[in-house]
Formats: sequence, C-alpha cells, structure tokens
Amino acid sequence: MSDDIPLFTLLDLVGTFAFAISGALAARQKNLDLFGVIAIAWLVACGGGIIRDLSIGAVPPAGLADWRYLLLALTASILAIVAYPVLRRLAHPVQMFDALGLGFFAVFGAHKSLVFGHNAQVAIALGVVSAVGGGVLRDVLLNRLPLILRKEIYASAALLAACVQVAGESLGLPMAWVSWTGITLCFSLRYLAMRRGWNLPRIGGTER
Repeated sequence: MSDDIPLFTLLDLVGTFAFAISGALAARQKNLDLFGVIAIAWLVACGGGIIRDLSIGAVPPAGLADWRYLLLALTASILAIVAYPVLRRLAHPVQMFDALGLGFFAVFGAHKSLVFGHNAQVAIALGVVSAVGGGVLRDVLLNRLPLILRKEIYASAALLAACVQVAGESLGLPMAWVSWTGITLCFSLRYLAMRRGWNLPRIGGTER
C-alpha cells in the first residue's frame, strides 16, 4: 500500500485520534481511573479497525502492531483529562468527536478492504464496521445503549461514506477528492442529524 501511504495514513490517524478522544471523554464522564480512560480510548480508536483487519487477513492488525495507535490513545487520554472542563462545555462532546472519526474510518476501512482484494460488498460492509465497531465496544463497556441501536442516523452516515469511497475507486476518480467528499458527507449528515433531531423511520407502531 506504499502508493497510498501519504493520504490514507493521514485519514486513518486523524480518525484514530478523534475516536480516541470520544472514548477518553466517555470514560472520564464515568469517572474511570487513568488506566480505564486509556484503555477505553485505545479500544474505541482501534476496536473497529482490528475487527476489519482480522476479517480481510491483514494480520497482525495495525491497531496492535503499530505503536502510533497507542501513542494517539495516550495523547487523547491526557488531553481529555487536562482539557475536560473545556471539552465538556461542547454540546454532546462524545458524539461530536465520534462523528468526526466516523467518516475517516468508513473511508479508510473501505479502501483498505479493496486494497486487500475484496469486492465492493465486503469493502462497504467493513468500512461501516471500521467506523462503528469501536463506538459499540465503548458503549457496551460503559453500560450505554450503543448509538448504532438507537433511531439516530449513525451507521447510515458511515454507509454513505463507504459507498462514496468504493464508487469513486471503481470509477478511477482522484482519491483525494473521493475520500474527502465521503468524509465531508458523512460528518455533515451525522452533525445535522444530531442538531436537528433527524432519525430513521421506525418500523411499526409503539407497543402498549
């Protein structure tokens, strides 16, 4: 993957840091100790990517083999602890940083799956898994209802980014334009859904 290192390494690391911040903030809100904050930050940042890498045969997974992921988790944890009084003033800070990481991981996950020779269906599915996997692990460990199970627009935003990436690569479009378009669309959709209360339609009525 040497020809894609400058762009896609940047996307992966930015997404990793954003997810690590969301994990560290969520852990801080639950008053976990320093080890707990770091562990949750790393798990959110790397959990989805590890599942993806194991699925496509990229072993050992980058989240375990590359020291930069742990460094980003440590940095995010320190930042979340030191700057917590400032960050907590943001509206829904955990969801905001989660939204930032969502598009980056969906795009990178889809791209990496294609690079390892998998078809479009697999690439799109694992792009979504890369994006939402860490957040699911975070919410389960912190006894929160996972965002992916709520009626909010969440996984569908990641799906949009993964589809844009796969379609763009299939058409041979410039990678920078394709990737940033997918990321921008994903974040915009997720952010607007958070601000305006957009939800996916429910199936059936409310049971009594």
